[in-house]
Amino acid sequence: MATYEKRRAAAAAPGPGPGLAEPPHAPLESEAEFLLRAGVTAMVREALLKVLEARPEEPVSFLADYFERLVLGSPGTAEEAAAQVPGPPQRLARALWYVRLAHHSHRTAFDSNAGAAYEVLGRGGRRRAAGVDGRVYSELLRHICQLGAAPAEAAAALLRRVRCRDHEAVPFDVFRYGVLTCFVLLEFTAKADALFGVLGGGCGTADGRVCQAVLRALEEALGSGRFALPGRYLEAGSKLGPDGLALAMDRALRERKLRSCMSREEFLKRATALFVAKVKPVE
Repeated sequence: MATYEKRRAAAAAPGPGPGLAEPPHAPLESEAEFLLRAGVTAMVREALLKVLEARPEEPVSFLADYFERLVLGSPGTAEEAAAQVPGPPQRLARALWYVRLAHHSHRTAFDSNAGAAYEVLGRGGRRRAAGVDGRVYSELLRHICQLGAAPAEAAAALLRRVRCRDHEAVPFDVFRYGVLTCFVLLEFTAKADALFGVLGGGCGTADGRVCQAVLRALEEALGSGRFALPGRYLEAGSKLGPDGLALAMDRALRERKLRSCMSREEFLKRATALFVAKVKPVE
């Protein structure tokens, strides 16, 4: 309505005086044409697809972060963005953001985001060939392992199994395997932490006999077969049913051993060591 009133007022205004030429009028651009020309339509469509893939708990915050990363990664602002983003360099920060968009159980979305991260890290300068080298790949894995509560020993041992040499070109399947394994380690650690919370009743320590019994049951579950995918380690751990755990803990309590305590740190360290031992090394 306001636009219509402005146009009517302009039409009613007196024209140019005698002898003055009428200024040419360019055809008005529609809203849809402007959005297409500016690239906004494709940008918003891509953002909505990312929301549908990741299905975050807070979509508005997700979109705000998405567009912020998009601006920081635009041409002409790379140097400024690298100085403003704390922690890892700008390209590494953007790759880390991509791989965190979707949970690894959402296979299609996770693979798509891993591919986007691989492409971002492979964009080198004029003197550097395209592709991801072992140094950048290992740096990304280290930053992923720092996102959760995984013990430093477990993270270091895992990186030794999935890393590549600094000068090596990392294929995408190796890149995806390493990224996926690191995220599974974080989830495995979180589940082990929750289990210890039950054993310890919310305290910092738990009965050592019970913890030993649970760790033995976990080792048996993980050792029940060979797993080709890291996600299967979580499936193996889920086989620890409440009945089986209850029997194992009951037997441990009936053993005539001196009562001992185990800390949360020690429990997580031993549980994650069982996980890392099952990870297939990168050849």
